[in-house]
Order: sequence, then C-alpha cells, then structure tokens
Amino acid sequence: MSSMFGTAILTEAGLSFLGLGISEPTPSWGRMLTGQAAQYLSTSPWILIFPGIAITITVMGFAFAGDALRDIFDPRQRGR
Repeated sequence: MSSMFGTAILTEAGLSFLGLGISEPTPSWGRMLTGQAAQYLSTSPWILIFPGIAITITVMGFAFAGDALRDIFDPRQRGR
C-alpha cells in the first residue's frame, strides 16, 4: 500500500509536468517543474530544486514507512 502512495505521487507529478494532470488553479509539484520555471534555471535554480526534493522526500518517506511497518507487523521476518 505504501508503494502505491509513492507511485500515485510520481504519476501525478509526471502527468502534471507533461500538462496532462490537474487543471491550472490547483498547485502541483509536477507543474512547478515545467513552464516558466525552466526559464529561470540559470538565475534561480531553487525554483526547480525544491519541488524535486519535496517529491523525493515524500516518496521515500512513504517507502521507508511501509518498510518499517512491514518489519514491525510481519511475524515471518522477526527471526531473520
């Protein structure tokens, strides 16, 4: 289930990056990485870096939380 959350976040960000995601007034990490932000990459790279870091931290957080919950609740893994 936790990997599905990460996949959903990456799918939404990818579709929004391509212009196929959520409509314009709603903010999206994928839309933050495209459009006008790409013009300012040389002068202010944090406009693209911070949404990318936020996506990475969120997806990895769900993955690590899922691994931790599996380690806690899976009795077959306790003996290893």
